[in-house]
Amino acid sequence: MSNENKEIKKAVVVGSGVMGSGIAAQLANAGIEVTLLDIVPNDLEKGESRSKVAEGAIQKMLKTKPAPLMHKRNAKNISAGNLEDDLDKLGEADLIIEAIIENPKIKSDLYKTVDKHRKKGSIIGSNTSTIPLAELSDGQSEQFKKDFVITHFFNPPRYMPLLEVVTSNDNDPKAVQALEDFMDRKMGKTVIHCKDTPGFIANRVGTYWLTAAMTEAIDLGLTVEEADAVGGRPMGIPKTGVFGLIDLVGLDLMPHISESLNKNVPEGDDYRNIHRDLPLLEKMMEEGYTGRKGKGGFYRLNEVDGKRVKEVIDISQDEISYSKAERPKVKSSKRSKKGGLQDLVSHKDKESQYAWNVLKKTLTYAASMIPQINDDLVAIDDAMKLGYNWKQGPFEMIDKMGVDFFINKLEAENYPIPEFLEKARGKSFYKTVNGQLQYLGVDGRYKNVERPDGVLLLSDIKRGSKPLASNPCAKIWDIGDGVLCLEFTSPQNSLDPLNLHMMNKARKMIEKGKHGAKALVIHNEGQNFSVGANIKLAEIAANYGQHWAIDKLVDYGQSTYKKLKYADFPVVTAPSGMALGGGCEVSLHADAVVAHAETYTGLVEMGVGFIPGWGGCVEMLRRAINDPKSAKGPMPPIVKAFETIAMVKVSMSGEEAKSLSYFTKDDQIVMNKKRVLAEAKAKALELVDGYKAPEPEVWKLPGSAGRAALQMAVNDMYQRGFISSYAVALADQLAFVLTGGEKADGVTEIHEDDVRKLEADAFKRLVRDKRTLHRIQHMLKFNKALDQNKEFLAADAELRDTMTPAELRQTLKGGVDLKGRKNKVTQDLKDRLAPSFEAAQAVISGKSPKKRKKKGPRP
Repeated sequence: MSNENKEIKKAVVVGSGVMGSGIAAQLANAGIEVTLLDIVPNDLEKGESRSKVAEGAIQKMLKTKPAPLMHKRNAKNISAGNLEDDLDKLGEADLIIEAIIENPKIKSDLYKTVDKHRKKGSIIGSNTSTIPLAELSDGQSEQFKKDFVITHFFNPPRYMPLLEVVTSNDNDPKAVQALEDFMDRKMGKTVIHCKDTPGFIANRVGTYWLTAAMTEAIDLGLTVEEADAVGGRPMGIPKTGVFGLIDLVGLDLMPHISESLNKNVPEGDDYRNIHRDLPLLEKMMEEGYTGRKGKGGFYRLNEVDGKRVKEVIDISQDEISYSKAERPKVKSSKRSKKGGLQDLVSHKDKESQYAWNVLKKTLTYAASMIPQINDDLVAIDDAMKLGYNWKQGPFEMIDKMGVDFFINKLEAENYPIPEFLEKARGKSFYKTVNGQLQYLGVDGRYKNVERPDGVLLLSDIKRGSKPLASNPCAKIWDIGDGVLCLEFTSPQNSLDPLNLHMMNKARKMIEKGKHGAKALVIHNEGQNFSVGANIKLAEIAANYGQHWAIDKLVDYGQSTYKKLKYADFPVVTAPSGMALGGGCEVSLHADAVVAHAETYTGLVEMGVGFIPGWGGCVEMLRRAINDPKSAKGPMPPIVKAFETIAMVKVSMSGEEAKSLSYFTKDDQIVMNKKRVLAEAKAKALELVDGYKAPEPEVWKLPGSAGRAALQMAVNDMYQRGFISSYAVALADQLAFVLTGGEKADGVTEIHEDDVRKLEADAFKRLVRDKRTLHRIQHMLKFNKALDQNKEFLAADAELRDTMTPAELRQTLKGGVDLKGRKNKVTQDLKDRLAPSFEAAQAVISGKSPKKRKKKGPRP
């Protein structure tokens, strides 16, 4: 591989199937010009394009869910071609990735064609998941071998962060490093080096695990649902479990991968001992039961009496037989929560025996793979976490269970103990020394876990320091160079008075110059940045008539966010995953956002029965008014903000968040999640010099005339059955806020604080309505908006014959006491709000939480 062409500007992907088109899409997401090549079909009709196959794949990208493109406009980076007329495109490419059928002969012929037409020094990567590099490069030119590597993506390429790379001694190390840097920074991948062994790392261990889990379930007489319930979340595996995961990736892939492994693994490899043909699996594939992409798999959705019913197959039989899914009750969840993996495997029932048998085999197999597939246990742990979505890798799981406990249990059964596992006896695979994470090496010595340049992880900072301040829902960390980091720690990082209290505490620390702080980053490493306000608190308080507490929380949240916005230091948010409702409003008030590319953000409050109440309406209005692309006149910006909030638009990527104005055009999108915090810190420091807080704004809003225009559109949607009756009342409140309330007339100046008050008052009115309470309860129970419930919408449709939109708008007016009253706080209410009720009460009353005495257990 030559070092002449380091920078990758253009790419070609050969093969437009699921993986090829997905890789092309991610290259397009990275801003790379991509040509997607495929065969010229034999059955081409007159007038049809000879690049029909690749063109069809590009069109499919625009409809596929989950979307392979981060924004539909990224499709313009992809052009279609074919392997007869467009071979010249290979000569323009800096990177060529092959993603065709797993057949060495077909691949070999393709490589010879590619080698003739490519430019010198271009990188060629194969997306093979099973075929060794040595076999693929055999018979190719010496120059080809120098430029050829394996680049094994995981499906879907946009969302799965793992990239396995296999190289040879022929490759130029500098060119390999350039490729890895591109894949890391531009493509958002965690690159893991693999030895040239069958299945590389993730599929070698992962296929063994899937095979062991399937056969153990059959042997122990567990149903599919029981096996998935035990072998899913209790083990730290995705909730799909094993059988659900196979349905997701496709049953037709399993025989190919397993046969390839069985054929290529060395003699004596334990995979050969557990591998066996399953007649039921063969019959399922013969009849089209290939998983979710077919008629179904181990699970299927069937039509029964006009309703879709989830069914599950009986794996105890060789014939295909489905019955209704029952969601069995298992003890495993409670066991794993109570005593972790150790308790999960320490009982005599078949659940515990299943868990032990699967973990025993899988974890010892992973240990036996060192140093065969990699010298580094961190690589194996990361591969399983990133490629199979395990919460912990195999060696992390052994540590959690206890190395000696695991070994003793193996010895009690006379089960073979791998050499590398024996080296950990009396120790652990990981440990922290002076704040530095270390791992056990092949030589039995501990080594530091090294991070790539430009990677800063909050988890690493937390190992070597203590928080500057903390409470049950948030912590403040010093991340160096005068930057503090506010971390949410509540369940799903939901927001309540304790999070808000810590925001204020961080602000005061920096304003007073404590710890040399001069900027704030808001970030966490949870699956979601924040799912929004803790609506459970609102539901409980509303049920008990404690609306005064909700009112205080609204005012406290709005005040907290406003003070952050106008603080005399820069605030940068660094979100990833879901950032909804109040979690979105945090970023709306920040000076800058440095977001992971996979950030899904939006103001979703109207789906739960109220409008944004912590400044979201104000900030969206501000952005719409100040957007130079907005059409002239008072209404276009208001219509834009109204539609975004009322239609509960949520971005499906960081890039899309810019289109919806949740992020600004200057906000930064980072492809690799591990680089988000470092980039956010750098941005915060960049803003420090000469920082000036923004100035509050004054607007001339249209008032009743603008409101009437918005109401006409809402009336039409209601009468056509697109929205529910209560949505009319909700939309009216939103329109009232965005058009400036009663004082606005298109001439009178309306201060942004006036709009804030309108927003807060509207929220308080809505939260007192029983229809909002019903929506909150439905969301808490089903995690879905009530207005998405078909039965509810059918019943609600009858109102269209009895109430006009104008009458519906009156249902929130009059008789609403916004002052509220402090009803007696019962012990039952205290119990339901425990453990944070006392602290929450103190905060929303304007006081600091009292420190609990250490006597007795926390309620």
